[in-house]
Amino acid sequence: MAGLLKALAKSAGPKLAIGAGLAGVGLLVTNWIDRPAAEETAPAATTAAAPAPAPAKTVERSSDQGMAVDPDALRVKRVLKIDGPFRHGDYVWDEHGAPAAGRVIITVDLRAQTLSVFRAGYEIGAAVILYGATDKPSPLGAFPIMAKHADYYSRTYDNAPMPFAQRLTNDGVFIHGSDVQWGRGTHGCIGVPKEFAQKLFGVTKLGDLVVITNGKMLDVSKAQVGG
Repeated sequence: MAGLLKALAKSAGPKLAIGAGLAGVGLLVTNWIDRPAAEETAPAATTAAAPAPAPAKTVERSSDQGMAVDPDALRVKRVLKIDGPFRHGDYVWDEHGAPAAGRVIITVDLRAQTLSVFRAGYEIGAAVILYGATDKPSPLGAFPIMAKHADYYSRTYDNAPMPFAQRLTNDGVFIHGSDVQWGRGTHGCIGVPKEFAQKLFGVTKLGDLVVITNGKMLDVSKAQVGG
């Protein structure tokens, strides 16, 4: 298996062996259960329809309250092929061949400085990121998207612009558009190229999971490589 992982990493680019492998860790968080239909016990005319259950409210989390995830939970079906070096400011976005619908999971690997976005197990985008400096590190763990703001400005750091911001924690960690250049950092947020941030903003919804790790890898030996 180690040989297959290395082969995939070599063919798909340096970030994919890590970024793609992270993608499915969040799939363990929600289990779908098939329930048999209830037997009919009364005529339809006299049976009251049960009210639909209210959706569960997503729990607010601080930076030190990331959800634990099972690193063996994910099956990655496809990773994007990236030719050449993947440098600061670079990103790819390719939804061709991916399902039009399905659960979106975002993975961030701080060690690889890479973010990947998956839909139904297919990688549709990847970018080089900025992340938190040592005095204000980015958190580790799994965090649901709690709020989205297309036009947002920091309330803490001199009204700094944070376009296409997606809030992960209640103490101010976001994914947002940034000028991603080598040597720059954030105050804990995940900064991505602005154009990529807009595309990412368009495919996510509240509650989608963002998994942040520091170099953990999952098995991508059965994943396709390519667009």
